[in-house]
Amino acid sequence: MDGWIAFLRERSSDIGTALQEHITLTGISVLLGCMVAIPLGIALVYSRWNWLTNTVFFLANLMQTIPSLALLAIFIPFLGIGMKPAIVALFLYSIMPIMRNTYDGFRSVDNSVLEAARGMGYSTMQSILRIRLPLALPYIMSGIRITTIYIISWATLATLIGAGGLGRLIVGGLGVNKLELVVVGAVGAILLVLIADTLFGWLERMLTKRYGRTSSTTA
Repeated sequence: MDGWIAFLRERSSDIGTALQEHITLTGISVLLGCMVAIPLGIALVYSRWNWLTNTVFFLANLMQTIPSLALLAIFIPFLGIGMKPAIVALFLYSIMPIMRNTYDGFRSVDNSVLEAARGMGYSTMQSILRIRLPLALPYIMSGIRITTIYIISWATLATLIGAGGLGRLIVGGLGVNKLELVVVGAVGAILLVLIADTLFGWLERMLTKRYGRTSSTTA
């Protein structure tokens, strides 16, 4: 036990830096994914061209089939090594689950509710913001939660292209046969997943309770 305490004290700076890098990788990737996937999912709900919807989902699904390490390597010739190619690759991975859940959430809203909104004189944008979006929040938040968990796990591979993160501790520990580094990196990633899942779960309940009540009283 004393050995572990001494190790943590000795490597606290490296552990803190790796944790910060991991949070940065995950946070930026998921944020960019939300900024692209949520509006795109909403746009596809209102699209009149089924071929366009099918094409977008096909391309997003195709992106998910590319092995994460291969996708990271693809961007090295264009963006070099470091955080940039890692963020781009993780961002592309984040699009599909968020977009799918946004699309399904908007499609799940009962037509009678939408008819009532139209009868009250709601425009399309008002219907989106005051009816469909609040009712679709549980779906959207679920997509963001799942995506964040996946990205935290996948981000450990980003160290192989020089992006740092907790994977740097794991790879470094394997390279010098130091179990403590491997354990700290793995446990750190697990704790990040648990913390993110708890925070997004709390946020989902809060937003659903607040805006769900608002949309129901409005409709």
